[in-house]
Amino acid sequence: MKKLMLVLVSLFTLQTVAMADNDKPIQVGQMPQQAQIFIKKHFANNKVALAKMENDFFNKSYEVIFTDGNKVEFDKKGNWTEIDCKHGVVPTAAIPENIQKYVTTHYPDVKILKLERDKKEYEVKLSNRLELKFDSKFNLIHIDH
Repeated sequence: MKKLMLVLVSLFTLQTVAMADNDKPIQVGQMPQQAQIFIKKHFANNKVALAKMENDFFNKSYEVIFTDGNKVEFDKKGNWTEIDCKHGVVPTAAIPENIQKYVTTHYPDVKILKLERDKKEYEVKLSNRLELKFDSKFNLIHIDH
């Protein structure tokens, strides 16, 4: 009985590991409508190199990588979760107004290179290598040098 239980647990573990990183190339048109609108609005001049759907065990997400190296990640509903502009800046219109205002006021000559968000906070990486964290109400909660 113990051997049977061990075999079943091992098979379940192997199946879970195999499914944990299930990336599938897709067309941008197969992404949620909200993600498609975001790409058209903020990255209309960028050519898509790769779009993919990532199926984790309990979660689905999407990622678009552009030919210039920039990328955008979306959750299962098509809401952006990360905008990473390695060879440029995050489009101003994509930045929440309160964050843009804070950065412009306190760091006028600095550009936003990366923006991440989850349910609780926003993380902003600046061209001067500072990282700012804001809570969900856009209050600054941390600065990392």
